[in-house]
Amino acid sequence: MDGPTLDPQRIVDVFASHEVDYLLVGGVGAQQYGATRQTLDIDFLASFQRDNLERLCRALAALNARLRVEGISDREAIKLSQGVLAPEYFQRAEITTLMTDAGPLDVLHDIPARDGTRLTFEDLRGRGSDLNFGEVRVRVAALADIVASKEWANRPKDREALPELHALQSTSGGGHAPPSELD
Repeated sequence: MDGPTLDPQRIVDVFASHEVDYLLVGGVGAQQYGATRQTLDIDFLASFQRDNLERLCRALAALNARLRVEGISDREAIKLSQGVLAPEYFQRAEITTLMTDAGPLDVLHDIPARDGTRLTFEDLRGRGSDLNFGEVRVRVAALADIVASKEWANRPKDREALPELHALQSTSGGGHAPPSELD
């Protein structure tokens, strides 16, 4: 399913305006630590507290979110998406792949640690860093946690990304703070 090109700044801005409590992970999270590899979507973990899920649903509605399903038209996706933007949906789903007017995004329930243990927003929040994303401060998972999830996933695109991420980890003292905060 084709859709808008990813505009992570717009997504982050809308989440900030709706006060969504989330943690940026994946390729866009890695870019905040200096990774240059392009990514086609934005991945994040949200706090699963009901009031936060309600804010998340309002933010996603503002972005005209609909399910992202290979092989179906945008019109069909919009029809299938009725009832998806509800806290109960996100509480049940491990991953929700959405298309928005600002591009594709994934809402993840958790990410794997190096040993395969599933880590949630609550597990990872304290290890992350608050970083500038344009004019907005965002919480980004620790680079070490992003790397571990890519190592566990072991998909071709993750294996291709790992050399750069390992190099960034070695220059940032283990990946728990971005290079700009180490200077």
